[in-house]
Amino acid sequence: MATARGALHHVELWLPDDDEAWASFTWLLPALGYERTSTWRTGSTWTLGATYVVLETGPDVLAGAHDRRRPGVNHLAFHAGTRADVDTLVVAAERHGWTLMFPDAHPFAGGPEHYAAYLENAAGFEVELVADEETDATST
Repeated sequence: MATARGALHHVELWLPDDDEAWASFTWLLPALGYERTSTWRTGSTWTLGATYVVLETGPDVLAGAHDRRRPGVNHLAFHAGTRADVDTLVVAAERHGWTLMFPDAHPFAGGPEHYAAYLENAAGFEVELVADEETDATST
């Protein structure tokens, strides 16, 4: 089966040479079903289906903090399964370097019909874990 035109092929994240930043992503990606498919001295590739995420550091990564509010990518959003799956990931994420954003509005910070968790790691990267309503409907 051919991949749909316009589907995301891959994302490459340049991370600081910081164990905490790496640990948060290397916990999250397998928790979402990604598998590490290659590793080299300054990075690794994590694959799920036809999409992959590259985590990399090295001499080409400029010093300085990531700021999701500057021009560029603000955050990555992942399908995270059911609402219960999102809730479970949020609890575990806090033990792996992620902080829940917008706690007063959680889990509807994206609106009353959008069940999701917004997380930020110590390096300033944001991810959104979105509950798939179709998964919820089939699991009841």
